[in-house]
Amino acid sequence: MALTVAIQMDPIERIDIAGDSTFALALEGQARGHRLLYYGPRDLALRDTKLMARVRPLEVRNERGNHFTLRDPIRYDLSEADVVLMRQDPPFDMAYITATHLLEHVQPTTLVVNDPVHVRNAPEKLYVTHFHELMPPTLIASDPQQIRSFRDEHKDIIVKPLFGNGGAGVFHIAPGDENLNALIELFTQLYREPIIVQRYLPEVRQGDKRIILIDGEAVGAINRIPPKGEARSNMHAGGRPVPAKLTNRERDICTAIGPALKEKGLLFVGIDVIGDYMTEINVTSPTGLQEINRFDGVRLERRIWDAIEARRAEQRT
Repeated sequence: MALTVAIQMDPIERIDIAGDSTFALALEGQARGHRLLYYGPRDLALRDTKLMARVRPLEVRNERGNHFTLRDPIRYDLSEADVVLMRQDPPFDMAYITATHLLEHVQPTTLVVNDPVHVRNAPEKLYVTHFHELMPPTLIASDPQQIRSFRDEHKDIIVKPLFGNGGAGVFHIAPGDENLNALIELFTQLYREPIIVQRYLPEVRQGDKRIILIDGEAVGAINRIPPKGEARSNMHAGGRPVPAKLTNRERDICTAIGPALKEKGLLFVGIDVIGDYMTEINVTSPTGLQEINRFDGVRLERRIWDAIEARRAEQRT
């Protein structure tokens, strides 16, 4: 079943083809005979109730430095596509939220992965709070007194922006660190949103595990080891990926959240787990496919496309 697939993503010329999950999805989609169309969020335009995009037909190749060809741009009605892959990276700001509102206009005629309504309602550090029994002690607040009280209780804490990504703006405030008040002042100046504060999990020194779920089912994981002297394990911050298997606790976490992800049309999700606790549920543009593929000898993008094609077939019946 050949599909027309529009991919909403960041500039394709800048991606690292050895690690980019969207590129792996594009290669697999093309191998299955699907027609690929490329565009960026700023190429969207809503005219009355019709969502148009300035798209360019896309061909991809697994050749570093020569990994894509884009044809001449055309104005395209996205409701004519079978699938839209919403794959641009955060930050989860008003531009991102606006894109989710615009993409609602092509549903359910077009399958949008992940469902834009639930992407909008499930930002990484907020959606996880609906599974509070699975997460570490957490405070989301703007009030400095509440933040200081949380620190007095838990001593060793992590402070981070509510809508940050890639480890940007994440601070470890250890006992005796005198920078908390200055950090609260800085965050208040930089962000209008509350701050998220969590009890520091020393297990992060053994890694921050990224687990991939496809249509609510756990299918693979990598562990990300922080570099020496660094509290962050994100690969953008120098974290080193290593092979990983799921523990019984992690399987229980996935079993607990899987049905909710499936129900909400969050087909491709990456969760982060440190020790026994889930810290984030990533639904915007999860990564990790290629690393898991290399470590485990699998092709997870095939399973994602199987799920997309099955969901699209259900829409047509």
